[in-house]
Amino acid sequence: MAFLLSMMGFWLWSGICLIVSTTTANTIVGNETDRLALLAFKTMITQDPHGIVNSWNNSYHFCEWKGVRCGHRHKRVTIIDLQSRDLVGSLSPHIGNLSFLHVLRLNNNTFQGEIPAEIGNLFRLQNLNLSINNFEGEIPANLSRCSNLTFLGVGSNNLVGKFPKELTSLSKLIYLGIHLNNLTGGIPPFIGNLTSLVRITAAYNPFGGSIPDTLGQLKNLNFLGLGVTQLSGMIPSSIYNLSLLTAFSVPYNQLHGSLPPGFGSMFPHLQILQLYGNQFTGPLPLSISNSLELVSFDVGENNFNGKITNDFGSLQNLEEITISSNHFGSGEPDELAFLGSLVNCSNLKKLSMENNQFRGVLPDSVGNLSNHLFFLRLDGNQIYGTIPSTIGNLVNLALLGMYSNQFTGEIPPSIGNLQKLQRLSFDNNKLSGKIPNSIGNLSLLTELYLAGNRIEGTIPSSLGNCRNLLLLHLFQNNLSGTIPGELLRISSLSISLNLAQNRLFGSLPAEVGNLKNLMELDISENGLSGEIPSSLGSCTSLENLYLQENFFQGSIPLSLETLRGIANFDLSHNNLSGKIPAFLEKFSLQKLNLSFNDFEGEVPMKGVFTNASAISIIGNYRLCGGISELQLPNCITQKSKHKMPLSHILPITVASVLVGGALVSLCIIYFFKKKRTTHNTIPFLKGLFLKISYEKLFKATDGFSSANLIGFGSFGYVYKGILDQDGEFVAAVKVLNLQNHGAAKSFMAECETLRNIRHRNLVGIITSCSSVDFQGNEFKALVYEFMPNGSLEGWLHSTPETNNGQNEHRRLNLLERINIAIDVACALDYLHHQCHTSIIHCDLKPSNILLDHDMVACVGDFGLARFCPELTIPNQSSSIGIRGSIGYVPPEYGLGSEISTYGDVYSYGILLLEIITGKRPTDSMFEEGLNLHSFARMALPDHVMEIVDPVLLDNDEEAAGATAAATAVGASTWESIQENNGDRMGECLISIVKIGVACSIESPQGRMSLSNILHELHLIKKKFLQDELSTMYRVDQFLLNIFNFFLL
Repeated sequence: MAFLLSMMGFWLWSGICLIVSTTTANTIVGNETDRLALLAFKTMITQDPHGIVNSWNNSYHFCEWKGVRCGHRHKRVTIIDLQSRDLVGSLSPHIGNLSFLHVLRLNNNTFQGEIPAEIGNLFRLQNLNLSINNFEGEIPANLSRCSNLTFLGVGSNNLVGKFPKELTSLSKLIYLGIHLNNLTGGIPPFIGNLTSLVRITAAYNPFGGSIPDTLGQLKNLNFLGLGVTQLSGMIPSSIYNLSLLTAFSVPYNQLHGSLPPGFGSMFPHLQILQLYGNQFTGPLPLSISNSLELVSFDVGENNFNGKITNDFGSLQNLEEITISSNHFGSGEPDELAFLGSLVNCSNLKKLSMENNQFRGVLPDSVGNLSNHLFFLRLDGNQIYGTIPSTIGNLVNLALLGMYSNQFTGEIPPSIGNLQKLQRLSFDNNKLSGKIPNSIGNLSLLTELYLAGNRIEGTIPSSLGNCRNLLLLHLFQNNLSGTIPGELLRISSLSISLNLAQNRLFGSLPAEVGNLKNLMELDISENGLSGEIPSSLGSCTSLENLYLQENFFQGSIPLSLETLRGIANFDLSHNNLSGKIPAFLEKFSLQKLNLSFNDFEGEVPMKGVFTNASAISIIGNYRLCGGISELQLPNCITQKSKHKMPLSHILPITVASVLVGGALVSLCIIYFFKKKRTTHNTIPFLKGLFLKISYEKLFKATDGFSSANLIGFGSFGYVYKGILDQDGEFVAAVKVLNLQNHGAAKSFMAECETLRNIRHRNLVGIITSCSSVDFQGNEFKALVYEFMPNGSLEGWLHSTPETNNGQNEHRRLNLLERINIAIDVACALDYLHHQCHTSIIHCDLKPSNILLDHDMVACVGDFGLARFCPELTIPNQSSSIGIRGSIGYVPPEYGLGSEISTYGDVYSYGILLLEIITGKRPTDSMFEEGLNLHSFARMALPDHVMEIVDPVLLDNDEEAAGATAAATAVGASTWESIQENNGDRMGECLISIVKIGVACSIESPQGRMSLSNILHELHLIKKKFLQDELSTMYRVDQFLLNIFNFFLL
């Protein structure tokens, strides 16, 4: 027995020794395998800036190497953590030999090449993070053998192909990160079998297809990120079963459909909702307020619509709400009331509701929003009324965007309280008043947009305190005064300084040289004068320089030679002179406009001057040379001079006297043609609404005799009247025929309209009379300033009825017609945009355009005029019916549309075409679909001269002067000059007809704006006047050439 026990002990001990020795041997072999695998990993690393793997050597056991951790028992590698070590190289296939590996983290490096399939050998692997590298190829299918995997992160690489179906076996997977790759083939439905998934991030892949409804099986899912994956279709109803979702992100796909009414109740734990950049429609579900944990709500860039009636006040954690670029809005005045509920969202940091259809007044409650609010955008809507002064309470705002609305009134001075503001956008509204000085308190401001308003006054010098400004846009306003030097000392200005289209005057201060980093300077279309400062040459970063349409004089400073980066340079329509600097041909200019100045000498022939389409030099009649496409005369080179014999001097002297006399004659004829007999106005009554009796008007008009009748209309008659005993002060008395339906209403409308308006191009009212006549009948009359040159109707269509038998040969030249067009446009611009409340004339036609003794046009007859609130056009019922006169009434009025300023623009367009063609819109030729608009449109551009008023092409007075000039300089030369002038006149007429056509198109919103009309007409007038002067200059140049010929 003892022997047996001894033998059993021996064998047991031998077995234990054998097991221990075997285990030790395996451990030694396994350790060596791990060491060799790590060294193979090291050899594939090509860059190791922090010396991480370079320290892997035999000086230390591999378990002590940086980024490597081993198990305590077997000393086998279980963790490799080398994330964010800036490693470069590829991943060794020997990684698959680390059979005890649980965690492999190589994310945020620059590994490249394919992911080794050998990773599939790591059956103990639980965490694989290869994201943010440059891996390429496909996701290895044999990762399915890593059955213990809970974390798979391969996002932010260059992987391609489909997501492997084999990975459906990874039943323990909790996190799947495959975002930011080039995976295709749709989101595989079998992902719905990975029921342990908590988080899916698959955004930024060109998957295509639709959201598989199998995702609704992932009951544990709390994060679903499928943005920018080219998905289409609707959100499957099964998705709404994922009640644990905290984040639902599907931006920038082509998803459509509407959200179910119970959307918010289905996701009670939702914190992040990102639906932006899709095609969702319908209203916002009211149940959104049931997602009480909501932090970020972004449904921008969709087609959601309707009135927002949601109560956001219960969303205490809400930090961001973005509903921009949709169709929200109902047109109801209280549709912005929902902003009041946001007052309770005390953590709100961002509110973005731009580019919708919101109307109504911005409530004062906007100033009670969260003190944490730093981003507020309301731009691109139709919000009207004034900007609440409470906006100054939002002291942490960094961005405030309210542009492209219909705000009126002044910029509240409280805006100066927003001292953290970096970007302020109030442009393209109807703001008026002055720029508040408090805006200088915004010392962190980098971008300021106030353009496209009606702001007046001077540019405040306090703007100079905004020392961080990169961009300042004040263009298209009514700013006046000089450019403050303080503004030009803001050396940070680098993107753009745009002060164009204002009424600024004075010189461009030398301080402009401080703007050394500025890329764009635009001060065009102002009244600036003086010389261009040489300090402008210090602005060496300039790429775009626009100085056109001012009154700059002198030569182009040579200091501008330093502006070598300039691409667009416009100096047109100034009074600049001298030679074109040669340094301009060294610039890499894309566009150069020097037109309509007084430059002289030879045009350079290098650089931009080799491209006729890139330069404009028209209107400079002393230039010569240049490339042939410019069609300039050759420059005369004076090689030598000889004394001219007397036989040559005498004929030149005679010719010069003859031509000089002819030109003087032309000037005298033109002067006397413009000169009219000056009639006395009524200085003691002008501008005063004095009471006047029926008896006095009866006497003034000689009993309203037919001899004093100067006009009549649908509501009464107009008489000439003498209002003083000496018979010097003449007035026009409009007597209302109260028997005509609507006459009394017309009288009240005209009184109301004219009560508070004053403009040089509006007929001035002296007084009114509301009394009874000698028979006791009601009597109403309006007394106006007398316009001695009658109506435009009489000048365009002279008949005994229109001119009362006087001046039967009335003629208007082109310049007079241009002036009249400008005058009428100025009057409309005043009525529409400069009155406290916009006024719509409703009956613009030639008979309502009167001409004073200086041929200045004045708009009269406001019997049909209507007040129009600044922002809305209310329904106005009227027994008058269609407002206006046949032929001038816009087509939309005939369809029942409400009156608008667009209607006056249409009438103006027809009027302008009538001024040029001499044809009434009711002419008998206009039938069967043809009207004055289509008649003019079809003539553009080549046949305009065939439709213009023949009077413009046949002027006897000018013909007489032309004969004299032709005699002096030679018939052939004069014919050449006249042909050239005819071409230029044709260009002016084409431009005017284009304006008339653009104003009278059917679409009201497509019609030309008055600001553009005036801008174009002033350009046409300037060109026409310069062309007229050039005729005299060309004759003089002809004589000079003869003189030089004899000198040579």
